[in-house]
Formats: sequence, structure tokens, C-alpha cells
Amino acid sequence: MIRALVESAFQTGYLSVESEGLLHQVLAAKSYQVEDLKAVVRLCGAVQTGEIKREASSNLLFELISQYK
Repeated sequence: MIRALVESAFQTGYLSVESEGLLHQVLAAKSYQVEDLKAVVRLCGAVQTGEIKREASSNLLFELISQYK
């Protein structure tokens, strides 16, 4: 599921609040594989460079993923 959400964001250039919330829930539950985590790190990098736009104003996803870098 994580990789599908990430790929959707790359295809559309946009990360919705709903997708970001789902990513956060899956990461918080620690129900992911190493490849999923790599995809999220790639997504975070794309958001930081402006390649992908975010709808959400919260930084919860970025705070959570920073624990794994």
C-alpha cells in the first residue's frame, strides 16, 4: 500500500491529506517493509525539493520518517 501511495503522488505531483494520513498510520503501526520505507524517504525528498506538492500543513509524516534516516 505504501508504494502505491508514493507512486500515485509521483504520477500526480500531489500528496493529498488522505494519502499522507494513510502513510503516517502505516508507518506508526510499523507494518511496512524496507522497500516501503525507501519509497517514503524518496517521497519526502521530492516534497522538500518541490517536485511534489502537499495538501497537508502538518509535518507529522516528516517527523516520523526522520526517525528512520
